[in-house]
Amino acid sequence: MNFVFRRTGSAVAALLLTLTLAHTAPAQDNRTALDALKHWIATPSGDRPNLGDEPFAKTALSKQDSQAAREILWEYRAKSLKQSRAEEFAKKVVTFDGKEMKYEFRTFGEAPAGGHSLFISMHGGGNAPAKVNDQQWKNQIRLYEPKEGIYVAPRAPTDTWNLWHEKHIDPMFDQLIADFVVFEGINPNRVYLMGYSAGGDGVYQLAPRMADRFAAAAMMAGHPNETKPAGLRNLPFTLHMGGNDAAYRRNEIAAEWKEALAKLHEADPDGYTHEVIIHEGKGHWMNREDAVAVPWMAKFDRNPWPKKIVWLQDDITHPRFYWLAVENEKAGQLIEAAVDGQTIQLSIKDGTADDLTLLLNDVLLDLDQPVKIMQGETVLFEGIVARTIDASASTLVHRADPASAASAILYLKGGPAQSQ
Repeated sequence: MNFVFRRTGSAVAALLLTLTLAHTAPAQDNRTALDALKHWIATPSGDRPNLGDEPFAKTALSKQDSQAAREILWEYRAKSLKQSRAEEFAKKVVTFDGKEMKYEFRTFGEAPAGGHSLFISMHGGGNAPAKVNDQQWKNQIRLYEPKEGIYVAPRAPTDTWNLWHEKHIDPMFDQLIADFVVFEGINPNRVYLMGYSAGGDGVYQLAPRMADRFAAAAMMAGHPNETKPAGLRNLPFTLHMGGNDAAYRRNEIAAEWKEALAKLHEADPDGYTHEVIIHEGKGHWMNREDAVAVPWMAKFDRNPWPKKIVWLQDDITHPRFYWLAVENEKAGQLIEAAVDGQTIQLSIKDGTADDLTLLLNDVLLDLDQPVKIMQGETVLFEGIVARTIDASASTLVHRADPASAASAILYLKGGPAQSQ
């Protein structure tokens, strides 16, 4: 029985892995496992077996050796991406599923020790001729200037009304972030999302469903359509709206979101950090008053391993959110997970724990000690979850994000939970 993260774009070509659901292989010398991994990487790709089939990939590792394995795997993954995506990065374009997303970028300030920040800024327009959206894109390139960071303005792949929340946007942004991580050395914990007008529509939509990719998000002059704010639990979110921006009830809905975010924060004081500013006397154009959102966002770093997660699937679904993964994605499903010491408490609406996979790391809890998984009063799993090369490799192939690479994987599917 196999569990494989859904993969898109160049990830499959970069590093093919077949991951078999199985109990951890008998322990052997950890240093031997690391040496075997180095040998596997050094072997020509046509002459080596799938990494998931190798016994050393399922050997239980110490915390130190698990960290070393992730560093080795990330170096290999980054090198593979540089080879496969060098031409596209030079052309400043992301391609996916027959579509192209061009972009321009500007660099501000000196890079900190951890690498530059990355600001992804989405233009307005939509449902208009290409030349209109092209002009909106050119305006967006010049619109904001962070004190430090790489400011990238992508051009929407289509000219539809929903420019920035069609299903191809999510994997394209995944690729865009990965490209700037490997080619420009940006800090993956300092990636920010922002957008104006139709770009603001995109922030409303993308921020909750991709909250685990960003450090903060800023919505300017947009409309949320059907999306909800529940997924923003760990993503600082700022909303800017002209007080007179009455088209499509944008100003009224912004006030409703302000109230909704305040209630969420009141009920969960460690989550839902937000700032909502209604710019009185301003219409759809806020005369750059909204630029204060840029330094507000820059105050925050992403935590890729938060102790509590609220995952509400949108109409565009995802297989992973922070340290949770599902095999069968379901629009509207709500999953909450919270860590208390060595116990993880799950709450699942519209689904069961049998479909859930936990991606674990020593940042989240101590993997040298037993872990308990609870759903209500029911114990789903209790025991040691082994750190393995296989677990780290699988998360890095699915997402080119070294900060969120798992050390261990716990499958809750199919009866008694099993670890990898």
